Amino acid sequence: MEILFMEPFYGGSHKAFADGLIDTIDFDCTLLTLPAIKWKWRMRHSAITFAEKVNNLIANGKSWDLIFCSDMLNLAEFYGLVDEQVKNIPSIIYFHENQFSYPVQNETERDYHFGMINFSSCLASNKVWFNSNFHRKSFLNSLKLFLNRMPDNKNLTLIDKIEQKSEIIYPGIYKVEPNFHKKNKYLHILWVARWEHDKNPDIFFDALKIIKEKKYKFNISVIGEQYKKSPIVFNQAKEYFSDEIINWGYQDSVEKYTKILQSADLIISTANHEFYGISVIEAITAGAYPLLPDRLAYPEILQCDRFTENKRCFYDGTVNDLVNKIETILKSHQLNPLRNKNDILNMTIKQYFWDNQHHKIINLLTKSQE
Repeated sequence: MEILFMEPFYGGSHKAFADGLIDTIDFDCTLLTLPAIKWKWRMRHSAITFAEKVNNLIANGKSWDLIFCSDMLNLAEFYGLVDEQVKNIPSIIYFHENQFSYPVQNETERDYHFGMINFSSCLASNKVWFNSNFHRKSFLNSLKLFLNRMPDNKNLTLIDKIEQKSEIIYPGIYKVEPNFHKKNKYLHILWVARWEHDKNPDIFFDALKIIKEKKYKFNISVIGEQYKKSPIVFNQAKEYFSDEIINWGYQDSVEKYTKILQSADLIISTANHEFYGISVIEAITAGAYPLLPDRLAYPEILQCDRFTENKRCFYDGTVNDLVNKIETILKSHQLNPLRNKNDILNMTIKQYFWDNQHHKIINLLTKSQE
């Protein structure tokens, strides 16, 4: 099978997924990408840009059996611009995020045109894959709320059609040798999320400030993607926690990134937005213990319905409860290691390894071609 893979935002989790999927499957792929900058511009122009590239490839004799793209592509527009032989190729669109329920600082800032691009792309595709069931529900519910506010032609039945052709495919990760025998002098706490408001960094640093004021000793690594305009709290925290910081800023080396994950005792998330949480899964794989807000995709990802013991990895999302949970861990972690090779978290996360997703993905890709 020949697959045309188009990723308009080739960076971060989008890049990791594209590279991992192509590496995992046994099919030939033509990968077309654009740099991961200016996401609004990418959603507006990528269909035009990719259509031109694809038409040039078609003119040189290239052909495909399946189209695969991410939610950043206006797939309906792309189909309208490409050569006739491409218009009949079945397609899969993969949703890392969506523009109806992606959080904005002020709801008045939301441009629903981008949500409509997601909507029309779903309708144009043969299959719609989501990175979690939480994400699928969030998207479909937000879409329904949006359409119900419209004056006419609400087309609500189309929501059911999208759901019927949808699948849940979790982003894969590569196996990392976990470190369950850490020799940290103090508890090593890890932040490994984007440096943006939707990851709620204020709660993370507020909690650690209280912990520090209580005279506990700890170290922190604050890594993850950052952009030109990061929340000011990061600059403030860099100064306030100067004695506790081990690693700071984005790690462009996979080896260094992995070593930091392996050295961490505790991975904390304070996110207000998370449709999956690949960095948390990677940290758990490397041997870190998770402390996560009891919301978003996290209960699904840790399979709390199946592994009830994992419920201990959650706090209620407030600063006070986060402080209480960290304080409990600080009092006991030297005598009682947070992780071991036989703990339930190892069983929980193994389904996300690319090797363990290979068979399901191959079957779905093959069926999508039929």
